[in-house]
Amino acid sequence: MRVAYFPDSFHEINGVAHTSRQFVDFARRRNLPFLCVRAGSRKPRLIKEDQLWTLELHRGPLSFSLDKDLAFDPAFIRFLPLIVRTLRDFRPNLIHITGPSENGIIGAALAHHLRLPLVASWHTNLHEYAATRSRWFIRRLPQPAQPPAANTIQHLALGLMARFYQLARVLYAPNPALCALLEQHTHRPCHLMQRGVDTQLFSPRHRDPSPNHKTLILGYAGRLSVEKNITLLAAVQQQLTAQGLTNFRFLILGQGAEEPWLRQNLPGAEFPGVLRGPALARAYANMDLFVFPSHTDTFGNVVLEALASGVPALVTPDGGPSSIVRHGETGLIVRDEDFAAAAISILRNPARHAQMRAAARNHALAASWDTVFENVYTAYPPIESHSLNPVME
Repeated sequence: MRVAYFPDSFHEINGVAHTSRQFVDFARRRNLPFLCVRAGSRKPRLIKEDQLWTLELHRGPLSFSLDKDLAFDPAFIRFLPLIVRTLRDFRPNLIHITGPSENGIIGAALAHHLRLPLVASWHTNLHEYAATRSRWFIRRLPQPAQPPAANTIQHLALGLMARFYQLARVLYAPNPALCALLEQHTHRPCHLMQRGVDTQLFSPRHRDPSPNHKTLILGYAGRLSVEKNITLLAAVQQQLTAQGLTNFRFLILGQGAEEPWLRQNLPGAEFPGVLRGPALARAYANMDLFVFPSHTDTFGNVVLEALASGVPALVTPDGGPSSIVRHGETGLIVRDEDFAAAAISILRNPARHAQMRAAARNHALAASWDTVFENVYTAYPPIESHSLNPVME
């Protein structure tokens, strides 16, 4: 199977980019015929490593920001001739996109034009983001009209996303609930495309051998944005303090528009920014509890990385993280108002905390990126005669 992959993001710090980098590494390890067409900061260039091809294209001055490290370039279509030439040379059997970015839209259009099967993986609940980021408008409405307005925005956004994903023959999603939702709204088959974790990099062995661990570290990692529900962290800190737990501090990994608010409302917290590699692994391993209050994550790579580091996690019942955490074993799945009580139930019980640490590590050891992508390839549409059609000549 010769795969042309058009990811939404690659170099950024988010779940799509992390998964995309792992996908490319998988193709490299297996020496698979794989073309990755992606946006970056470099001028256009094509790199060939045996069977792995990379076409990197830069976003131009017309780009506008979608988030701290995400942008959209409406003039990305200027690269269309170069992309088409590369596809003709590579001769893919299918095109795989990850969403409605400028790159994904081009990938979907070219799959139609070149009569190639299109597959699409869903990584971000953009319909929920749309409702969350419309709060500035919704709050201006009368109180009784606010919930219906939020539901309408989310419903319309989901409808638009479903129309886009209907272009694909096969869909992927990171958790069973999302697969069911996509099948319902698109009438396309959906397969699981979960996440793996590097258990060599993320490991309890990176915990600092300090003889004094009296200060408990509650950690968070991810974008510091409104859809991550991070304002709950301040409420958790206040509730823990009110209940007599004072020997703790928050460690906040990441960046985003809500960082100034968090700095103001989380006294004593540490903000090292975006960490990578051994520094990130060490930060995870030194946490005592991972607190992830997001309701919109489709999977939660950071939760799996925390578990691999031997850190139990608190997550909400919504989204992908609840499918990773085993309630009562590797962490707790609780409502927003119960986060503080759940944290205390773990941190004030050393024996339970130690058991959860060991269970979290063991659970993560069963997750491998190779298994994830082997399953993706298994679900790809079979190679058909029209996959090598005259249009590609």
